[in-house]
Amino acid sequence: MLKGNAIIGQSGGPTSVINASLAGVVEAAKQVDNIKNILGMRYGIEGFMAENVIDLGREPQSAIAGLKQTPSSALGSCRKKLKDEDLPLIFEKLKKYDIRYVFLIGGNDTMDTICRIEAYAREHHHDIIGIGVPKTVDNDLFGTDHTPGFPSAARYMALSVMQAGILARDMKKVDQFVVFQCIGREAGWLPAACALGKQDPADAPHILCMPERKFDKTKFLADVKRCYDTNGFVSIVCGEGITYADGTPVSASQVRDQFKNVEFGAMGGTSAAMMLHQIIHQEFGFRGEFQVTESLPMSAADRAVQLDIDEACMCGRQAVKLASEGKTGLMVTLVREPGKVYRCTTGTTPLKDVAVHAKPMPDEFINAEGNFVTQACLDYLRPLVGELPNYTRLNYQKFNV
Repeated sequence: MLKGNAIIGQSGGPTSVINASLAGVVEAAKQVDNIKNILGMRYGIEGFMAENVIDLGREPQSAIAGLKQTPSSALGSCRKKLKDEDLPLIFEKLKKYDIRYVFLIGGNDTMDTICRIEAYAREHHHDIIGIGVPKTVDNDLFGTDHTPGFPSAARYMALSVMQAGILARDMKKVDQFVVFQCIGREAGWLPAACALGKQDPADAPHILCMPERKFDKTKFLADVKRCYDTNGFVSIVCGEGITYADGTPVSASQVRDQFKNVEFGAMGGTSAAMMLHQIIHQEFGFRGEFQVTESLPMSAADRAVQLDIDEACMCGRQAVKLASEGKTGLMVTLVREPGKVYRCTTGTTPLKDVAVHAKPMPDEFINAEGNFVTQACLDYLRPLVGELPNYTRLNYQKFNV
């Protein structure tokens, strides 16, 4: 087993439970004799390159334990796209700080980062163990049943659409529609989760626009008209990354980040929700609202699911266990056991596979019309999100004089 220091980094967008994974790594690493010091990258790999390194081993145990209830990324994050010319500098810092264990908590791009670093170090005869810990509210990581951070974000969105749907129902004489936008470039997991609060056909949401299905304006307007005629108002949830048949984003955004991903609604541009609002208003003259939650479901600790916290911590601990066994080049995964009662264990998948694949919703989770989810999808989601409130409904019996 390699002997040296361990370093931990967090990358990409945060979640309300990403720090629970950090706590899991730190707590487990303290029990490994061959890990001399537990270090942290301040602001991810970008901070490591600038030698912005902290000593996590000197943090009080109460602070590490408190991370499990603390949102956002305690170490600070970055969205740096590694270039080939960055690798020699990173390699130099690995040797300078005697790093033998690298744990990065993040999504697809983060797994690509650690995969490249581990391979470069191996090629240059400095063995390190690199293990990825999954994180993303989008739930689009390949190889895992779900990702830590998704259940809490899904609960946030389900509650928001459910509660705002009651408001929309009661305010339908003022506003005839509302559009909610969920984060997630290529996967509709969060829009799908919004359906969990629907207890009656008239309840919100009525229409889901998911990136897995191309946006058809004519069909969309027909769905809006049908729902309005039936309910007197329309609740719509869209993914930020919905596109037309030719691949053009509904948001009309052309801005891209360092990883060549479209920045939906960035730099003063429009959002998908804003565009859907305009489409509905122009066609029907309806008054309505649009809500773009952006980072709110990524940081709402008050709506975090305890199962999510526990599983995030479990993934961090399992990463250290794998490293202590000499395994490398892997990402920890969550494996749902078969059966009616929800149980989850951990597994692994190669980092190189996660880096190049995404996990959209399967076809059997989307209805034939492409505008809502199926029962199979709800069955998958419900144990992750937990019980939702059951709000009172009046009978509205008319008083006769």
